[in-house]
Amino acid sequence: MTYSQTLKALEKRYPNGAPAGINLEDLAQLKTQNTFETHLDIAKAMATVMRADMARYDNDSSKFTQSLGCWSGFHAMQMMRAIKRQKGTLDGSYVYLSGWMVAGLRNRFGHLPDQSMHEKTSVVDLIQEIYTSLRQADEVELNDLFAELKAATNQKDKDAIIAKIDAHETYVRPIIADIDAGFGNVHATYLLAKEMIKAGACCLQIENQVSDAKQCGHQDGKVTVPREDFVEKLRACRMAFEELGVDDGVIVARTDSLGAGLTQKIPVSKEVGDAAYEYTKWLETEAVSDMNPLTEGDVALYIDGELRKPVRLPNGLYKFKDGTGEDRVVEDCISSLNDGGADLLWIETATPNVAQIASMVARVREKAPHAKLTYNNSPSFNWTLNLRKQVREDWIESGKISAGDYPDNTQLMSAAYDEDKLGLEADARLQAFQTDIAREAGVFHNLITLPTFHGTAKVMNDLSEGYFGDQKMLAYVKNIQREEIRTNVSAVKHQHEVGSNLGDDFKEMTGGERALKAGGEHNTMNQFENAA
Repeated sequence: MTYSQTLKALEKRYPNGAPAGINLEDLAQLKTQNTFETHLDIAKAMATVMRADMARYDNDSSKFTQSLGCWSGFHAMQMMRAIKRQKGTLDGSYVYLSGWMVAGLRNRFGHLPDQSMHEKTSVVDLIQEIYTSLRQADEVELNDLFAELKAATNQKDKDAIIAKIDAHETYVRPIIADIDAGFGNVHATYLLAKEMIKAGACCLQIENQVSDAKQCGHQDGKVTVPREDFVEKLRACRMAFEELGVDDGVIVARTDSLGAGLTQKIPVSKEVGDAAYEYTKWLETEAVSDMNPLTEGDVALYIDGELRKPVRLPNGLYKFKDGTGEDRVVEDCISSLNDGGADLLWIETATPNVAQIASMVARVREKAPHAKLTYNNSPSFNWTLNLRKQVREDWIESGKISAGDYPDNTQLMSAAYDEDKLGLEADARLQAFQTDIAREAGVFHNLITLPTFHGTAKVMNDLSEGYFGDQKMLAYVKNIQREEIRTNVSAVKHQHEVGSNLGDDFKEMTGGERALKAGGEHNTMNQFENAA
């Protein structure tokens, strides 16, 4: 309910005033600032937001959504504050919760690679933390408006401020939460999915790797599971959403098959063309013959009327045929959508190439016309080098340049090309990349998985070099504080950002003039009164 509606309801409930002399307007303020009752309510509300965004994208591909990966609630809060300051609305803005960053930064075992070795509860804890921070951002912003309301001296100004309060846009936005490969068997996946949803996740992203052999999507040695195994985990996620009443819950089915050349088990095929056959047919096999007979412990398959041995590595894993990745990706996607009931796809790629993704999506849409993607604009890509190489190749093919005009190796990364026509064209393509991939390859959601990992590292590197070097305090003031002030970053008033005014105002609600407040004239935050 709006503040106006809440106050009317309280006045009806307490016609003679609230117990203990509590001010009804103060109660209405607290209720309004508490923007969601539970985090399960957040999951339900944000799932509906995502569904509406997906429908909007279906009608207009320019309406794609975006997110940045955040490894703390504070990162998510600052992202949303920046977007709201710039655009005036948070429409189309999400949070991505990366399993990589939980493994690397948010678990008790230390900095770990993305191999599902961290505690699964760490993911749940981070979802909870992000939504706690976003709700506090609501509380702080609304509290400021209520302070204006209390200071207003005429009814016209009061009405205008109440209208702002009633129209307040929450900082709470959908989280796409990475559940890795499910952290165990299908029942373990279901149990973890429920905890993530109760923490507020409206969207779960799950990948088709083997849980106990899971690798980062941009590392080697990836092992996929048969499609019917993956479908069962997709069902587990759907059942968790349904059980908890999140009817609009969204599932992102990720395929790592483009870069995965291994499988752990051979599924049982009952007939040509079934899911097991469509998975097994891509295995690398050898014909059984007198020169290559079956020996003790061998596995054999009857394929196309011929007995063949699948190639098996010393660790017991089976190899897929080289060059079959795209075909397997297409079949994975069709299966996930049509058999597993997934809502969105995620195709993990080795390089950012619009044409490659568009080609695979076109094939998927022949069997699943509704296919839409989430795409990882990954920091694992050397974006500058990749895009400059793509421009170079395009220009050579069109006859615009000859092969010797530019290097075809890492020298193309040089800063010498930053203002060169090729470098500028690559930057223009970078700027248009998300729009292009949304239009041409069905990408509904663009995300960067690890920006806050790299951003934090870069800021601390630059600050440390300057502060411990020759610049000393200038390094902090020039590169951080001065920029915060000039760009209206609200965190420059750090006491206010973490809720000091909330405490002051609540003390005043309960104690009146007796309240001991932190925000008096000697509070150093007053130096930034005009900064944000």
